[in-house]
Amino acid sequence: MHQQLITRRTLLVGAGFVIISGTSGFVPFARAQGLAPTQSMRGGSNNYLPGAPIVDRIGGGGFWMTGTVRRAGDGAPLAGQRIQIWAHTTEGHERDPHSHGATLTDANGEFRLEMPQIVPAFGQAHGHLAYDDAEFETVFLRPVMQSARDTTLHADFVLQPA
Repeated sequence: MHQQLITRRTLLVGAGFVIISGTSGFVPFARAQGLAPTQSMRGGSNNYLPGAPIVDRIGGGGFWMTGTVRRAGDGAPLAGQRIQIWAHTTEGHERDPHSHGATLTDANGEFRLEMPQIVPAFGQAHGHLAYDDAEFETVFLRPVMQSARDTTLHADFVLQPA
């Protein structure tokens, strides 16, 4: 049986890692360097309607679309970015204007918009999201839910300046 020896050196290295990653923020920042931009997904722009209004909620709600928006390269959170959301739901098809809405990211680059429950379309429960303003390159996402019973769907954007 192999016994692992704990030496003063391994103890100091381990403690140093905990200090660096736990309090300074150094490790997460280092991971963000060189962050690649999000590529548009196939089918992401299906039934896209430009200019959906910014809303507090789409329809009656009950389902949450959430995510983050960061800048490519340094991974900095992007506040005030407009994210459009639409889906096939219990209240309408993804092509219906009332199934579309937009929201803005907060100071941490996070967004959250309540909408009706997403239901399967073409065999999959999925949502559509778009970043479609001029400051960064347009990105369309089409994340698929693990289960049609899920009540949340999360999607992250990493945007490249236009």
